[in-house]
Amino acid sequence: MTSHIAGGGSVEPYRVMVVDDSAVIRGLFIRVLEADPEIRVVASAANGRIALNQLKRQPVEVVVLDIEMPEMDGLTALPELVKSQPGLKVIMASTLTRKNAAVSMEALAKGAVDYIPKPSATSEVYSNEGFSRELLAKVKAHAERGRRDGTGPDLGAGNGAAAAAPAAPAYTPRPRPADPAVVPRAAAAAASPATDLPQRLGLQRKPVVLRPMPPAFRARALAVGSSTGGPQALFTLFGALGPSLQRIPVFITQHMPATFTTILAEHLGRASGLPCVEAEDGMPVQAGRIHVARGDWHMVPTEVPGGGAVIRINQDPPENFCRPAVDPMLRGLARIYGRNLLTVILTGMGSDGQRGGEYVVQAGGVMLAQDEASSVVWGMPGAAAQAGLCSAVLPLERIAGDVRRLVDGGP
Repeated sequence: MTSHIAGGGSVEPYRVMVVDDSAVIRGLFIRVLEADPEIRVVASAANGRIALNQLKRQPVEVVVLDIEMPEMDGLTALPELVKSQPGLKVIMASTLTRKNAAVSMEALAKGAVDYIPKPSATSEVYSNEGFSRELLAKVKAHAERGRRDGTGPDLGAGNGAAAAAPAAPAYTPRPRPADPAVVPRAAAAAASPATDLPQRLGLQRKPVVLRPMPPAFRARALAVGSSTGGPQALFTLFGALGPSLQRIPVFITQHMPATFTTILAEHLGRASGLPCVEAEDGMPVQAGRIHVARGDWHMVPTEVPGGGAVIRINQDPPENFCRPAVDPMLRGLARIYGRNLLTVILTGMGSDGQRGGEYVVQAGGVMLAQDEASSVVWGMPGAAAQAGLCSAVLPLERIAGDVRRLVDGGP
């Protein structure tokens, strides 16, 4: 099966393996994935050992890997899978428990590229539109990243039983979208206003025009927004920043469910050496502390009479299909810190952070964005950059240096 694209070209569908000890869950995952014509499920397995054997027979671009399985669980299988096929992208699938959230974070450090939280009931796997959208989006984003930067497997290669078979047909690389489609086009059109559709489907490209850096800018607060690929990017950024942030408060919104944000805060605290907490309603904002938006709650810092600020959290409707969302955080921070707010938008799907970024720059603040080459998905940072909101668009490894300079008030 070959997918067709606008202009008459065609591409080989993304090749996926589903690994879960539940036959029901495997079947439901496969139904969701194969409903998208750009994805082909080429293998499935009931545990890690079977998955390793399957991988010897044919190339796979993405594995959706369960954590808890008999004989060989996901965390044990992960390094073996990555070793067996260099360039393989592994997405961990887990239920929303503290234990599994911690294992998912550990898996990210051991070679997994992402995670997907399973719905609490099997009936929700196919009926839950948010889950289906996230699963499709992450599979396609990571498979595309492998094709785009050449780190993915050779789709014409095989070993074992597959080696004797005819080579798979060469594929045409997909266009390089700023934001891969996360749902089939008809569903996307029904789910969002027409004005949002081109950005969500990656159909528009605009040149990036940088804003001048305000003279004598000095950051009194740092805000960071991220989504797909964000946990690894956050660990890299804050591991490099560390104690340089002791004089200012830091605010992070990462698109992530409840329980997972608890574990994210713990890992960021270890990476940075700074106190890092999930935001609670009424919590005083504190310099030298990282405040992480709680899963399923918007975080809105708010100024209080007499000076200072507190965190307010709410469950207002999702923005940009997300809760927590970056935009409400930035609106609140722009009102408090104005021309002294520094914002960084990291890798992520969609455009969350763009509208909030307009408040930041109107108040005189500064925005930086991660560049396309180092992003898993250049959706969020691309939206901000192409809207003309950013004073710099940088590779991930260079962002910490600019943040330190702007916190210190250097030129």
